[in-house]
Amino acid sequence: MFQNRAIHARSSAHEVALDCLAAGIRGADPERATRDALAVTSGDLEIATGERSLVDLSAFDRVLVLGGGKAAPGVVRALEASLGDRISDGLVVVPDDHPDVSGSIGAVSVEAGGHPVPTPAGADATDRLLDLADAADESTLALSVVTGGASALLAAPAGELDVDDLRGVTRTLLDAGADIEELNAVRKHASRVKGGRLAAAAAPATVAGLAVSDVVGDPPSVIGSGPTAPDATSYDDALAVLSRYEVDAPAVREHLEAGGAGEHPETPGPGDPAVADVPTHVVAGARTAIDAAAAAAEERGFEPCALSSRVRGEARAAAPTHVAVAEETAAAGDPVEPPAVLLSGGETTVDVRGDGDGGPNTEFALAAALALGAGIDHVGDDVVVAAVDTDGRDGATDAAGALIDADTVPDREAARDALARNDSLGHLDGRDAALVTGPTGTNVNDLRVLVVPGRYD
Repeated sequence: MFQNRAIHARSSAHEVALDCLAAGIRGADPERATRDALAVTSGDLEIATGERSLVDLSAFDRVLVLGGGKAAPGVVRALEASLGDRISDGLVVVPDDHPDVSGSIGAVSVEAGGHPVPTPAGADATDRLLDLADAADESTLALSVVTGGASALLAAPAGELDVDDLRGVTRTLLDAGADIEELNAVRKHASRVKGGRLAAAAAPATVAGLAVSDVVGDPPSVIGSGPTAPDATSYDDALAVLSRYEVDAPAVREHLEAGGAGEHPETPGPGDPAVADVPTHVVAGARTAIDAAAAAAEERGFEPCALSSRVRGEARAAAPTHVAVAEETAAAGDPVEPPAVLLSGGETTVDVRGDGDGGPNTEFALAAALALGAGIDHVGDDVVVAAVDTDGRDGATDAAGALIDADTVPDREAARDALARNDSLGHLDGRDAALVTGPTGTNVNDLRVLVVPGRYD
């Protein structure tokens, strides 16, 4: 799992942290999770997650698989294993460095797009995906596969917009620290595929969604910008986001203003028949990874404690609170008696102020290292903290995240300077603290592990 594990496995506590991270990432494997959710019996397709769908396959002449995201190929493999040659056609868009790109999984083509910002190749692939959707009729079952990364990968500029317009506004909002709901409000209203528009394109087909969630709380309207889910936001909401972050995107603003004036159709809302009855089955999410990591901790004799699967806000602000809970665990046995592993997931952000290298998880790790080193009573001296993005890429970097302890940043002034310049990865890489996995094939966002090996005496 970790290409540089030997560097990090310095103690049993470090090894437990690595094992829990690896178990969490593997636990969110999209193929396994989707296989567990599917069953084909007596000609019926059963999809069972939080809700249950039973689809009579004999009612359809064609089955299409349409979608995208970093974990999409794993979901498609599970569908292929269950449905085989019942799948007539399909297309999913994945990052251009994915091992399945430019190939096919059964009848489903795997094509390249861009992440974290759209690319012309992704726009071309999405045009072909929409052509397949447009050709669907009432005898078609369209299975939508949406996983983390789909918002950028499924690029279909609306109106007079082009890919550069989408790239610019996406990059600017990401750098400004906009959260996923704000970012998606803009992306949905600048796209022909997001915000329920894929389902509208496929109408009158029967549509069902399968999702691997990388967003807090797993709302279908937010995962991948909700291509088959109702959208409660409006053009005015999207304009408000641009104003809130003072984004200079003239072409996008002009398009949104025209939409607000009624010159472009609104995204399908909750009452729109194209999306109102479309089920979305979330086969894996942050809680999936946390539960798998917790099981690994128990196997190693550590008591797991899930703090939250919904952590959000700035990464550097979340770190001291996590460290404080770990210190309380070591000092008082609250909220759990050591040896213990504290776990959290969710989606933190970075407000980019400098030009360094890093992402939310390396920022969390560097801020955590500073917080551990600031403990005047040394209660956190034995605590090990690790944070990764489960897709293997933290932000736009090639590192998944980082693993730190109280000794990681002896030069606190240099560490503070790196954090101020958003150069968390640059600093931690120099301390052999960066974690490298390569692409993992899944994406359920952040996973954080804090190992407390025992009570502090």
